[in-house]
Amino acid sequence: MAERKRLFPTPRLVLAALVAGALAGVAAVYVKESHLGNDGQDRVASSDQAETGASTADAAACAAKADRAKTVAAAATGQVAALMAAEPPQSVKGFAFDGPDGKKMTIADFKDRNGAGRTLLVNLWATWCAPCRAEMPALDALQREMGGDRFEVVAVNVDTGSDEKPKKFLEEIGVKSLGFYRDASMGLFNEAKQRGLALGLPVTLLVDGEGCLIGHMNGPAEWAGADARKLVETALGG
Repeated sequence: MAERKRLFPTPRLVLAALVAGALAGVAAVYVKESHLGNDGQDRVASSDQAETGASTADAAACAAKADRAKTVAAAATGQVAALMAAEPPQSVKGFAFDGPDGKKMTIADFKDRNGAGRTLLVNLWATWCAPCRAEMPALDALQREMGGDRFEVVAVNVDTGSDEKPKKFLEEIGVKSLGFYRDASMGLFNEAKQRGLALGLPVTLLVDGEGCLIGHMNGPAEWAGADARKLVETALGG
């Protein structure tokens, strides 16, 4: 059976992502110069606090998953081939943002019905980022098809200001399956940038059930296709 129609023209958006990335980089530098972390508190210049509250045990447990990260990244082919293995995998369970109810939450709060962590595809996006806007229907389709108790697409909007503009955009393009997650402070993007994970927007982080980053990508991808489904299935498989 022929692959479904792509939801956006990938080659064109790769160029747009580079432009958007440069703009996002300027914004991120501004936030970084405030010396604020993802939790909005003053940082002490130490490698330990760069773990965003993760314990030494969490960091060690994630670092031990290097082989797993490489296995999952090897499944990133075709339309999602830009996803790279985390080297080394690191704990991101303290990454914080606002949930659909407007209350602060972290990666560690995502649980399945048995209380175990869920595998997440965390995507940072903004309405002013052209490739972010273009890939949103594909992310919505991936969540509709594969989202559930074990897996969720967590699209976190990083527009500054009120919720009005991002909510209106999602309503206009017919997004129905994605939850509305927000970080208007740019702290989440800034944290990812400090860790060397973000060059611009969009940024996508593949996180396992223990809050360990196992893969990451800068730029857009065709998340509604077979390549993305294979990647998610591999991430859930072990």
